Amino acid sequence: MKRVTAIVRPEKMEPLKDALFAANVSGMTISQVHGCGAQHGWTEYVRGNEVLLNMVPKVKFEIVVEDGAVDDLVAVIVGAARTGEVGDGKIFVAPVEDVIRIRTGERGGEAV
Repeated sequence: MKRVTAIVRPEKMEPLKDALFAANVSGMTISQVHGCGAQHGWTEYVRGNEVLLNMVPKVKFEIVVEDGAVDDLVAVIVGAARTGEVGDGKIFVAPVEDVIRIRTGERGGEAV
């Protein structure tokens, strides 16, 4: 199993969520996060002083899938989240050793 973590623009949350549901992704965790990368933030004025805000709001999707579903899932995420501009985000894929459903004690793929 793999955990696919996608960090995307906030305005892409609903389109990506809809695309994932359409692709029969049964579960996901969505978090509001802040970070910085190539966008480097922006400048605002606070009480007359220029302030560089380098923590950009993003949305993080975390999804655990079987190994064979990763490429299709990545294609869905890229298709729904890409604008072609700096700041579209990143996708990270990492191994998951085990999954346990708390309610039933099921493990592995059955618990996902």
